[in-house]
Amino acid sequence: MPRKIIIDTDPGQDDAVAILMALASPEELEVLGIVAVAGNVGLHHNANNARKVVELACRHDVPVYAGCARPMRRALVTAEHVHGDTGLNGPDLPAPTIPLQSQHGVDYIIDTLMRAEAGTITLCTLGPLTNIAMALIKEPRIAERIAEIVMMGGAYFEVGNITPAAEFNIYVDPEAADVVMRCGAPITILPLDVTHQIQSTPDRLAAILNLGNKSGQAVHAMLTFSETFDLQKYGWAGAPLHDPTVIAYLLQPDLFEGRHCNVTIETASELTMGMTVTDYWHVTGKIRNATYMRHGDADGFYRLLTERLARLP
Repeated sequence: MPRKIIIDTDPGQDDAVAILMALASPEELEVLGIVAVAGNVGLHHNANNARKVVELACRHDVPVYAGCARPMRRALVTAEHVHGDTGLNGPDLPAPTIPLQSQHGVDYIIDTLMRAEAGTITLCTLGPLTNIAMALIKEPRIAERIAEIVMMGGAYFEVGNITPAAEFNIYVDPEAADVVMRCGAPITILPLDVTHQIQSTPDRLAAILNLGNKSGQAVHAMLTFSETFDLQKYGWAGAPLHDPTVIAYLLQPDLFEGRHCNVTIETASELTMGMTVTDYWHVTGKIRNATYMRHGDADGFYRLLTERLARLP
């Protein structure tokens, strides 16, 4: 039986690749729905982009919902400087034809979890955690019904990518991240410590382009666009690829290595706002609330990604 997942996302080129990877893996993953959240760009663009990606994969059966248009307590911080004004600059994808679902994304998450057998639905979070936190606040009973929350977010050893201390997804809505980290559901974190090892080098991008399908061409265009900022910033051979690590973990968890430890979100200090304070060495004795990944097999990841993208139109 495939694992049932809901993808919460702010696409974003790397989010789009993650969605495609999941949609290309129906034997392992049943994508129940996709919920957009404000993050990389505003909610309107993110919901639009999610529908474009679903149509690129010819998976018109997957419903797309719009969630929260702003963080819980803060003004929205976006990343057009990385992702372009639409959030998905690079490929020329047509305007979507499938409708945006009328139900609010937070209510969809609650209703789906409450209707399903407990422990059967995994939440895959690729953006700020606003929708998940709002769902937990509105209906706290969902916490014990979630099979697992697998999130791309945070950093500890690699510190920040939007401030010196904070990773973007957590920084945009640290209060939401704090709610999620305290909810008691099983949590697995794919942080910058992993994604900085998963670099889209020219050879890896060429292999995706050489698949010869429309999806491979679109992914190549996406990552070629979004890598420009990171290549200049880091000076590496390739840009890090963040959100697809969530899907890769679900498909092949042995690609990653980490440990169960305590992770706390900084919400009070303006200097370190949104920092994921990770007790990797177990020095505090605090409850271990998350599996925090630290290492990833980049070659294995790109073999898996390329193989899955080859399945798409």
